[in-house]
Amino acid sequence: MPDNYASGFQERFYTSPDGLKLYARDYWPGETATAGRLPVICLPGLTRNTRDFHPLALLLSQDITAPRRVIALDSRGRGNSAWDENKANYNLAIEAGDVVAACAALGIERAVFVGTSRGGLILHLIAVMRPDLLEAVILNDIGPAVEAKGLALIRDYLNSGRRPADWREAVEILKENHGAAFTALAEQDWREMALALYRDVGGRPIADFDPAIAEALKSIDFSQPLLDLWEQFEKLSHLPLMLIRGENTSLLSQETANEMARRHPKLILHAAEGHGHAPLLHLGNIPAAIRAFLASCQ
Repeated sequence: MPDNYASGFQERFYTSPDGLKLYARDYWPGETATAGRLPVICLPGLTRNTRDFHPLALLLSQDITAPRRVIALDSRGRGNSAWDENKANYNLAIEAGDVVAACAALGIERAVFVGTSRGGLILHLIAVMRPDLLEAVILNDIGPAVEAKGLALIRDYLNSGRRPADWREAVEILKENHGAAFTALAEQDWREMALALYRDVGGRPIADFDPAIAEALKSIDFSQPLLDLWEQFEKLSHLPLMLIRGENTSLLSQETANEMARRHPKLILHAAEGHGHAPLLHLGNIPAAIRAFLASCQ
């Protein structure tokens, strides 16, 4: 399966506070084209990478009327960022520090942030660490509390041990794991999901993350309550905030979404019909909703 995700951006490398080489994609149509509009910074999920955001980044950076600079980051151990020898560093606090370092390296003083799943959890911490960076936030299928059932499902399929022999099998595995939740996806969408998740190594798709990240999920004690970030969520209460929730998500309950709206009365909630965890941001009416939200920001 050819990789058609290799144009429309510049590759950027920067160094984490502890010396790790990290990677970003920078979709920038130019200073003149984007003048007066803040950039959009995209943070991917637990084992995902910059390719998740490629179609959306093209839509936003090449928008005819209001193009924006879009930067997507590979967290340490994912995509083109270096793997960490100290596996304990795959944690939210360290990764939040990496995002701050990316902003400094790329000259970003303030931005609109999009956080998918784990990326959204990282934004809860940045709201405490560096609130000055946040102009507005889009949370993709994540909130300050996650459902144990959904997290257990992620643990199980990431650690299933099944590895695709070719791209056709990669697509089939994705359908088996996510087909019941992602009823809105067409065949091309499944192929694009495979391209985003796997790296081509000699014609064979290989999961594009450090296996230690998935392995760490095995140590979670699901008999105990999961930690929450409600205190950190309060730091987002003064910001324009959009929540995209998959209709069939197992990670973000409707009760949590309702409580987020209660605590943030101006929260914009968008339901992604036919999507599970986490919605694909370039499909259906999601891009239009994101554009409308961005239009209300600087």
